[in-house]
Amino acid sequence: MTASTLAPMPDSSTGLSWRSIKPEDVDSWLELIERMAEADKPIWFEHRQDLEEIFSSSKNDPALNSLFGLDEAGIPRAFGRVTSNEGSPKAYSWGGVDPQWRRRGIGTVVYRWQEARARQRFSEAGASPGVLRTYAEENNQGHIALMESMGTKVVRYWTEMTKPLSEPIPEAGLDSGLEFVTFNPEISDSIRQAHNEAFQDHWGSEPRDEESWRFTVSHPDFKPGWSMAVIDKTSGEVAGYHIASMDPNSLKIHGYSEGYTELLGVRSGWRGRGIAPAILIEAMRRFKAGGVDNAGLQVDTENPSGALGLYERLGYTPTHRTLTFDHALE
Repeated sequence: MTASTLAPMPDSSTGLSWRSIKPEDVDSWLELIERMAEADKPIWFEHRQDLEEIFSSSKNDPALNSLFGLDEAGIPRAFGRVTSNEGSPKAYSWGGVDPQWRRRGIGTVVYRWQEARARQRFSEAGASPGVLRTYAEENNQGHIALMESMGTKVVRYWTEMTKPLSEPIPEAGLDSGLEFVTFNPEISDSIRQAHNEAFQDHWGSEPRDEESWRFTVSHPDFKPGWSMAVIDKTSGEVAGYHIASMDPNSLKIHGYSEGYTELLGVRSGWRGRGIAPAILIEAMRRFKAGGVDNAGLQVDTENPSGALGLYERLGYTPTHRTLTFDHALE
């Protein structure tokens, strides 16, 4: 595909000029995201490496899948991005508007461009129109209002939970045929494959390829010492796993530092043996030993596996909620 077939850029009626995002825009793009975060108080927001990774990835070329709105001084005031995995029926939208430039219809302009680009991607892939999926935090009422005005539908709820590590950590361990092995490069890809298997039937989950996994385990927030696999001693296979991170902004955002469970899973052949709670309790111990205030995670509120009940029994309590909006493209 050539740039000439890209979805048309919005016109200048918003007072902004529009183009795609370039590698040299990382600094000003990050500044825009930080201005938005100051106003919106999100659970988490992107760091420099997250933006740099977008340009180093072989997928979702920003030259074709991003939008940058600049004012007369060349300062970015809005952005949008569309991503999709090969063969997936879903495309994802992400974007935002500078707080000083809101309530001018710019968010609508960005989303309409994202719709057009998503339709185009499905068409180019020879696929039927799929859905454009967007995540919005419940406390960001402006974003929620935009999604509702675009005719999207809430299809899922996600709850952030936290547990103060000043509270007692429950007791639990693995049975004698299993052992914890701290994350290391030798078992990294085995954990990736175990994750893809464990989550193959989970709502909204798509396989992690080697490129996206490499980014996950090389990210500055990733904590290998708090990450682990549960290994079956007999077979040497990964039965379960835990991938941990720590956002350096967590103290500023939440008022406490937080070790975070990014990924947690148990393969089907090893379920029913208490592996998930044992992993979380071991993670709590490692977080606390690392001087962290709280343990945090996110749960799919409608997950039929009973994960929410497990987390509540371990002492996690809800803090925030995120909504998933889908827009069926035609």
